[in-house]
Amino acid sequence: MALSLKDLGKIDRTYTPLGGRYIMALDSGTTSVRAIIVDEYDCVVAQASRHIKTMYPRSGWVEQDPMEILASQIAVMMEVQFKSGIHSDRIAAIGITNQRETTVVWDRDSGQPIHNAIVWQCRRTAGITDALIAEGVSDTIRSKTGLMPDPYFSGTKIKWILDNVDGARAAADAGELMFGTIDTWLIYNLTGGAVHATDYTNASRTMLFNIHTLEWDDELLKILDVPRSMLPEVRWSSDGYGSVSNEIMTYGPSITGVAGDQQASLFGHCCFEPGCTKNTYGTGCFMLMNTGEACVASEHGLVSTIGIAHAGKISYALEGSIFHAGATVQWLRDKLGLISSTKEASDLCRHLDDNGGCYLVPAFSGLGAPWWDPDARGLICGLTGASDRATLVRAACESMAYQSFDVLRSMERDAGVKIETLSVDGGASRNDFIMQFQADLLGIPVVQTENVETTALGAAYLAGLAVGYWEDLDDLEQNRVPGKRFDPSASEEVVARSLSGWHDAVARARSR
Repeated sequence: MALSLKDLGKIDRTYTPLGGRYIMALDSGTTSVRAIIVDEYDCVVAQASRHIKTMYPRSGWVEQDPMEILASQIAVMMEVQFKSGIHSDRIAAIGITNQRETTVVWDRDSGQPIHNAIVWQCRRTAGITDALIAEGVSDTIRSKTGLMPDPYFSGTKIKWILDNVDGARAAADAGELMFGTIDTWLIYNLTGGAVHATDYTNASRTMLFNIHTLEWDDELLKILDVPRSMLPEVRWSSDGYGSVSNEIMTYGPSITGVAGDQQASLFGHCCFEPGCTKNTYGTGCFMLMNTGEACVASEHGLVSTIGIAHAGKISYALEGSIFHAGATVQWLRDKLGLISSTKEASDLCRHLDDNGGCYLVPAFSGLGAPWWDPDARGLICGLTGASDRATLVRAACESMAYQSFDVLRSMERDAGVKIETLSVDGGASRNDFIMQFQADLLGIPVVQTENVETTALGAAYLAGLAVGYWEDLDDLEQNRVPGKRFDPSASEEVVARSLSGWHDAVARARSR
């Protein structure tokens, strides 16, 4: 059963309506949870957010408390209503987007998690993935899921919980446990236990879902020893996921949109056509290219995934996942105390003419695309007596652009197309220094979205389409207004020298 939420003290109050209807989007990210309310013109009427604590119990282990995620998400749902004066009787629908691979397992009867959520960044299952590779099942996994065996994905995290939590394996075999990514965990509890479901985009990140047949795959379940009874039902991203319990919101709006955060961002960017590409600069960096009906098998270190699952149609995507982007700047602030804010980081960068030959490779939990090296470790190289705080900060900020360069070039080679423009969102996309540096490296324009909350907007779009709030995709595209544009200005010589230094640093950080 779902957990009782009355003790949270957050109850939607009845209210006399004064206007039209709106869409609420919930964005359950890695570092914070948010709730936004948008109108039919994509304007954010109100928003609220709360920080989520991340725990590091051992080197390479990353965890969060599922109860904190749930309570914080409900709290911001309430807060955004009271800030805006728009309550549940004026919410036409709710969309949910979420950190994707993060794994929660809970007891079917009590609703209580049996372990902390294992976050997508966690590398504790490297031994499991090494064993899968040694067993020769990599090609099977790749052909069915578009993914390669890596601790990043949910399947090995489920297996670890079942094998390491006392009594978990027996309970799972008896049908007493449930699994979900964060969307599923929220849906289950928001609906009072009525719905145990996920969408195709989140399912495609588990390493258990066949992206061609659109079903949980029995062979993959056997390989990872995961009982089918644990798994949620899989639905379209724009579909019915039940109604929010009246205990939480008086009028119980329907949940009608669900997508993993990067797929929601792709949708929010209106990347509806093959070749359209976006990059999100958040905790990590995630670049996706819509490849349409063709599921392109990567030969250059990317993964194939479900990009859009709407109106009975699947659009596939190539994706490059970078584990540490904004998290690197957060590390400078919280662990080293070199800066007090992200704005200070931007100011320091602008005061330097170049990086002074200093490079920071943020392989704090290994390297993601295109290297996929879980044993790589972070390093700083090129320090001189002239290096100072600003040098390190600039090297950290530049690392986001360097990593994104490597992913984009791999994407072009896999897809056989030249990307002409990169559409960007996320917190670090508002750092003008990083965006200009990105444009210089790539040699193409980089264009910000007008709305920084593009991921939440994508979830809102999916929810609104399901209830007729927006008519169709053309309706969404008409509302889209590009933001600031950054055109390349650096010389080819400077770019080549910078990239040479970066790739030398990456080679030093890699384990193989």
